[in-house]
Amino acid sequence: MTDFIRRLVSLDKARYKDDELDIDLDLVYITEQVIVMGYPASGLEALYRNRREDAKRFLEHRHGKNFWVFNFCPVAENCYPASIFDGRVSRYPFPDHHAPPLAILPLVAREIRAWLEPSKERVAVLHCKAGKGRSGTMACAYLLTSDQAPSPQTVKRSQTAKDEATARAQQIMNSMPSDDNSQDVPPQTEPGTPVPPDMTDDEGMNAMQQQGSQGDHAENLTRVLELHTSKRMRRPTSPSQQTKQGVSIPSQRRWLYYWSLVISHQAPPGFWSKESGVLKRPPPKIRLTQVAIRMRELSGVKVNLMRAANALLERTSYAKAPKGEIATASRAGGRIWVSLARYDDDLTETLERWERQTRDDGGNMGRRKPGSERVGDEALSGVFEDDIWDKGKMVRPFARLGVVREEDYRKEDTQTDGKVVTRVLKPLTDDKWGKLKETIRQHAEKEVQEQDEKALSDGVTDVHVESESTSISDVTQTLKDDQGVVLNADREVRVKVYMGQVFLGWFWFIPTFHMPHPRTPIGQSSTLVLTRKELDFPVGIGANIIDVTVSMDWVPEKADVLDPPSREGSLASRQGRGEPAVLASSLLAASDPIAGVVDTKQAAED
Repeated sequence: MTDFIRRLVSLDKARYKDDELDIDLDLVYITEQVIVMGYPASGLEALYRNRREDAKRFLEHRHGKNFWVFNFCPVAENCYPASIFDGRVSRYPFPDHHAPPLAILPLVAREIRAWLEPSKERVAVLHCKAGKGRSGTMACAYLLTSDQAPSPQTVKRSQTAKDEATARAQQIMNSMPSDDNSQDVPPQTEPGTPVPPDMTDDEGMNAMQQQGSQGDHAENLTRVLELHTSKRMRRPTSPSQQTKQGVSIPSQRRWLYYWSLVISHQAPPGFWSKESGVLKRPPPKIRLTQVAIRMRELSGVKVNLMRAANALLERTSYAKAPKGEIATASRAGGRIWVSLARYDDDLTETLERWERQTRDDGGNMGRRKPGSERVGDEALSGVFEDDIWDKGKMVRPFARLGVVREEDYRKEDTQTDGKVVTRVLKPLTDDKWGKLKETIRQHAEKEVQEQDEKALSDGVTDVHVESESTSISDVTQTLKDDQGVVLNADREVRVKVYMGQVFLGWFWFIPTFHMPHPRTPIGQSSTLVLTRKELDFPVGIGANIIDVTVSMDWVPEKADVLDPPSREGSLASRQGRGEPAVLASSLLAASDPIAGVVDTKQAAED
């Protein structure tokens, strides 16, 4: 039964069965020296993940002391002492289902390379929780820096004759056309805006090879992602099916696209520039002016499910606003709103400082400068040593956007998508957000009263939803009318879309990679357009999203404008309650059995 549960949780991931040791592990060799595995668990969790003692026994039996473990799980999610693997553990934690601070990619890639280069007998063992998204992103980040990117055909370790025959058969099957000819047609992006192609499928990745001088890095990125997928994911049994992607979360693939530009020296001008380990210039700023969301109009059934979900969240103590916070209700434009968030400022600055410190003087972004991992009493290995950054929330909001004018809420009939509702969301001042929040709350409270008590609470009365994904009460920056939200163009931003208190999906991006260079004239807006399949976990009601358009413009270098909104301080972050759960999206998946079930299953694992 235990083996059955373990295999069920692994879903479509490949596994490693060692008859000699009589163990079955959620573990694969991506290359001869790079291993990806699931979390080495103990206690009850070991019933459906890797048993910690089995993982240690396997690594010591196969590799002796020639292995080093890279752990990407925050302590708020999973943790174990480094002594389990005799101290051979490095931690670079970031939240499940998310893109990391970009500087983590070079730090991990450089450390892996520094460990592996002295001996071909050494292996790097990467794991997160499920050993898929975060581990796969970091494995690909390292492989992109290899002098010669490996291909699936060159990886032979632990591959039996049967495996090789199966692989050859799979290549033949994959060359056959799929039965599914359906395709989402992406909207047109504003001409001249440098937006990366849709990277949620191989066709989109191959399109990058048509972008002139970017062909080399695009081809390498495609090859590395295909390698990881071919080794990590199980092969489908039908020739009409395609192997599911190893790194499947669009934002994580977007981060690898950014990284491929950086290591090929094709990043935006001035990005991560330095002189003697110090920034050469203040970071450039952009102004995010609005986010437009196009959605198919919801049916009556889906609207009722959304109301029920919002009412359920209102019943939990964490989602409730402070007592006495009452504002006049205003039109909520469908109660769709957006939260902007980013990683802790001090954490990101620390990681970027170490990125500059450890960068190779010769310009090889994937190689660590000798002796640079320690400066005086400070060591790179100590950044996450005392758990100060990942005991609680690592990502917290700093601004919100919503519908503020009647004309920003529009309905139309289209030939391709039927009835479509467009909402243009703009930055909310404290006063406007207070009114929208109170409207959301009043609607939820009304539903609590109107819905049948038993239908709402049956089976879920003990659920205590403690996550940012269901909280509308976080403190954010005070904004001024018509200022937009000023952002550091080189920093990561998460845009999270809500209906009421239920999230519909999110995405990460770094503005400078989507802005024109050289800069456009002040006041001339640039747009980033993402389709539904380029969003992270658009499950349930979120499956009705057609596309999201972010409008931005450059801020003059010497302009007298607001600085980027401050994020809650480090202390507040460290005392936070943890990162978003997928409970809310799972509750809503039933509203769209076709679009929701598969995505919810994917969201359940890393």
